[in-house]
Amino acid sequence: MTDTLARPAGLERITPRRTRVGLVSGGLGAYWPQFPELLPQLRASARRAAERLSGLDCEVVDAGFVSDEREGAAAAEQLRAADCDLIVGFLTTYLTSSMLAPVAQRSGAPVLLINLQPTEAMDHASFGTGAWLAYCGACPLPEMANAFRRLGVEFRSVSGYLEDERAWAKIGRWVKAAGVRAAFRHGRHGLLGHLYPGMLDVATDPTLVPAQLGGHVEILEIDDLRVRVEKVTDAETRARMDLARELFTVDSSVTGEDFAWGARVSVALDRLVEDFALDSLAYYHRGLDGETHERVGAGFILGASLLTARGIPAAGEYELRNSLAMLLLDRLGAGGSFTELQALNFRDGVVEMGHDGPAHLAISARKPLLRGLGVYHGKRGWGVSVEFDVRHGPVTLCGLGQRADGEFVLVASEGEVVPGPLLEIGNTTSRVDFGCDPGEWTDAWSASGVNHHWALGTGHRVAELTAVADLMGLDLTVVAP
Repeated sequence: MTDTLARPAGLERITPRRTRVGLVSGGLGAYWPQFPELLPQLRASARRAAERLSGLDCEVVDAGFVSDEREGAAAAEQLRAADCDLIVGFLTTYLTSSMLAPVAQRSGAPVLLINLQPTEAMDHASFGTGAWLAYCGACPLPEMANAFRRLGVEFRSVSGYLEDERAWAKIGRWVKAAGVRAAFRHGRHGLLGHLYPGMLDVATDPTLVPAQLGGHVEILEIDDLRVRVEKVTDAETRARMDLARELFTVDSSVTGEDFAWGARVSVALDRLVEDFALDSLAYYHRGLDGETHERVGAGFILGASLLTARGIPAAGEYELRNSLAMLLLDRLGAGGSFTELQALNFRDGVVEMGHDGPAHLAISARKPLLRGLGVYHGKRGWGVSVEFDVRHGPVTLCGLGQRADGEFVLVASEGEVVPGPLLEIGNTTSRVDFGCDPGEWTDAWSASGVNHHWALGTGHRVAELTAVADLMGLDLTVVAP
């Protein structure tokens, strides 16, 4: 995603933990005395692979070049202690599976084997055995695959040549997927308030998140936010209103009182997130008859949108799995906005979707509008809401569904946001063309087991989501009727 959002002071994007990639390269030590020029060539290839990996926005922990199983065991211990998010084993030539088995077994991280020969093809007329062996990284790959399966180690592989952009694009997807896995493994996810009454699909056992995805769910009360709202000063409120004016077109329907209240709650949300070190937030609170808790519950949208724009996704209606799906797309660089079905347009062949809640401002097609609402549909309270459509072009929907046995599943679909008429009711509506009849797509999407809400992000991301699902041990359903 190209983030075109202007980022004035107060809206700086967070800096997530960098993905940590462990690298070990190797070849069979018996070759070195036989072919003196081979090892220097392979070490040079290993250095180049480390350089390319470092260019994928990750921290590379290079355990060096191993020549036998004892050196492999030493590298395994180094990478185990480094707590890597992905282990890359570079097969520079033939090496025995016993050399990489301990690396795969001890690290606790997903394993990617790369077979990148020096160039596209050998010069057959001039090559001898020593020169050929530098192109022999494919030879041990079936051996590694068989041994790893028998050891109970999951792995994946990429074959190509050292400057093969196709291969490096695949490697880049695995690195990105490892970063998403790490975001969940280290993540702290806030769950504030209570379930929207009657929504059976959004209920999630918080224990299942660390059990299946890793991380921690922090259970929060509406009073955790209320006490922080009460401590926000008038000066802080005015500063937040000034920030909102820079980012939004403020519609005439926004009253000064509602604008100030949304700004005050926004400042308090920032403090809540900081105090509890949250990476995501799902929330809902009903309240009654205009009392403080109802007003706090209705004042989230401005602050939640600003948090989401900074890389801390916030989702309404207590939809924990949706805030996690938004986090996933955000860490892939796709944005990820709170979304549900709104209507089908059979005349234009599009599905209209969005929500009257927090939005990812960085993927808006235009300067977003802040609109005043006398009522939120189906919810208590009143206040300000965000209105825009997602940037036109390719998009991906990503939902985190749940089966009857409690297992999480990823559900995705690729489409294109196209221009056309939109409702002007304070919703983040987008017209999405899935290349088929809107009714057929809606039936297939609903049959996938996706929940009420999902994340809408920019770009076609199914290839990246396939890698994410693999590393996280999740099934992926792609809806493409």
